[in-house]
Amino acid sequence: MIGLGSGPDGVSCSRAACNLPATWRLEWRNPRIHKEGRVKTWLACDEHLEFLREFLAARDFPLTVSALPQNPASVAATAREQE
Repeated sequence: MIGLGSGPDGVSCSRAACNLPATWRLEWRNPRIHKEGRVKTWLACDEHLEFLREFLAARDFPLTVSALPQNPASVAATAREQE
């Protein structure tokens, strides 16, 4: 799941049952099953950023968190490239 949803701005939080607009991007990989170049992307609203970050950090997955760009189209295009 890449976290793209049908929120008002075209992207929503990746947390289950959350439809809030995403404001953060979490890029991660599971080193046991993903090659070094493979990166997964989750999107987070302000409310769920820490939950998702802690979920990934508890598993020792390499993780980068960054603010989501203002343009939802660029987020969707980048996420499609990573599939």
